[in-house]
Amino acid sequence: MKQRTESELAVTSLKTPIGILRLAASEDGLVAVVFPEEKKKREFADMRGCDAAQAHLDAAVKALNEYFAGKRKDFSDLKLAPKGTEFQLGVWKALRKIPFGATKSYADIARMIGNPKAMRAVGLANGKNPIPIIVPCHRVIGANGTLTGFGGGLPTKKWLLTHEGVTTPALL
Repeated sequence: MKQRTESELAVTSLKTPIGILRLAASEDGLVAVVFPEEKKKREFADMRGCDAAQAHLDAAVKALNEYFAGKRKDFSDLKLAPKGTEFQLGVWKALRKIPFGATKSYADIARMIGNPKAMRAVGLANGKNPIPIIVPCHRVIGANGTLTGFGGGLPTKKWLLTHEGVTTPALL
């Protein structure tokens, strides 16, 4: 039997109201939440990683189950370890500040990170978010209230926002 290394991922599937999500964690924290539509982009086989990776994965599964059951509105207690550029990490950090039930525009996020002209770059970073739902990129909508692109698909984005009680003309 091959001995696992400390850097291996712990990976599992999670059945949710929006489909089966794939989650992956390293010893540093949660690294990915993959929507069913994204499966071909990032494929992970189920595996148990080192104890630290498994603990991060177990915490994320518990938190997401609570979120979908309507018992959790915040994921700030989870340890995350996304990989990205300094700019992307800054955008993802800003996304985590959008409260449950609220939305922001790309321009709002650009202002939050101190770069008000970076709306397009914010949109690109938003689209590269490896930990959706927990890093709530679904809470970013168009300045006019319309739903914009989403890795899990617009029906999933609409479901998540409705689940959080968001009301915008696009959801009516």
